[in-house]
Amino acid sequence: MNTSLQNWTTRIWRVLVIALWSVREILRTAWAIARGPVVFVLQVLAALIVLFEEWGWKPLSQALAWLARYAPIARLEGWIASLPPYPSLLVFALPTTLLLPLKFVAMWLLAHGQVAAAGGLFVGAKIASTALVARIFTLTQPALMRIVWFARAYNWFVPWKDAFFAKIRASWIWRYGRMIKSRVTQFARRAWERTRPMAQSLRAWLGI
Repeated sequence: MNTSLQNWTTRIWRVLVIALWSVREILRTAWAIARGPVVFVLQVLAALIVLFEEWGWKPLSQALAWLARYAPIARLEGWIASLPPYPSLLVFALPTTLLLPLKFVAMWLLAHGQVAAAGGLFVGAKIASTALVARIFTLTQPALMRIVWFARAYNWFVPWKDAFFAKIRASWIWRYGRMIKSRVTQFARRAWERTRPMAQSLRAWLGI
């Protein structure tokens, strides 16, 4: 009886070993096939992140800084810049929290088949959130850096981000994206040159 049980145990163990080895080989083969497309997708996503950093964070922050020439906005920014560290952290996180419901509304619209409205709302909420976070971070950074754990996280993250971005900028996907960016910039510049006289006339009429 014991010999029969041992034989069955040995057979089951061998089957498990063969099954695990087969699964490993299948996964290795699948990864060898999918590795190229997966790496390509990850490179594209990483390039989009870097592109958003250059086209999104900095320009949007600068655009909101332009509004600071108006007295109410300037007073609000002065108040934000004068906040202590932890209230500054709260204000820094506030835009994402306030605009989060809009993203849920976008998901609800998407679930009801309103793709265009959902996409427009999501993109608008993302742009507004990024613009506010970028500008508020500029105003609150001196106070935030007085928080020990925040300063440590920031000083770790920035060198890592710079090294990561340097690798992305060395890739062919990034170079291709830069070419597209250059073409879009040229197109936008030509479009602005055509519409600038009308815009200047409108500003003069509105007294801006």
